Amino acid sequence: MALVVFMRGVNVGGHKTFRPAALAKELVALDVVNVGAAGTFVVRKTVSQAKLRAELNKRLPFKAELMICPAADLQNLVWTDPFAGQPIPKGAKRFVTVLGKRPQTLPRLPILRPDGAEWQVKVVAVSGKFAVSLWRRLGRSLLYPNEVVEKIFGVPATTRNWNTIEAIRDILEGVS
Repeated sequence: MALVVFMRGVNVGGHKTFRPAALAKELVALDVVNVGAAGTFVVRKTVSQAKLRAELNKRLPFKAELMICPAADLQNLVWTDPFAGQPIPKGAKRFVTVLGKRPQTLPRLPILRPDGAEWQVKVVAVSGKFAVSLWRRLGRSLLYPNEVVEKIFGVPATTRNWNTIEAIRDILEGVS
């Protein structure tokens, strides 16, 4: 079963830096594909999450927070298209936040931060370990989906743009 790895808090502002493409090459036996610079990988060979976690931590120069999920979970998220029927305001971007663990209870959705018409983050759906949100920049104040989702659910998380999620789906489905 293929897996997808999302690293939390790497290659941001000079913090916990490494070369994702080089790491993917070191893991060639697991058929690892690097997706961008944020620490996102598709692992196409069958390996347990525990073994994969150990392999990654052995090769990194720091202890990494890893969110690992079965590729099928991510593919199901894309196939269900959680943004379908959701009005997307001009300039808004779509994001998926991968939670460190599945939430025990779900709050009422959507969640707006800040509340009201001037929201910057709008959490529109939760599916398993994925929180789906819209983000828009309004004024000088800047909220980001990751900080909002972590606060709401009380678990570590890491956020990727929907374009990255679709790129992962394409890799898994063999689309060039």
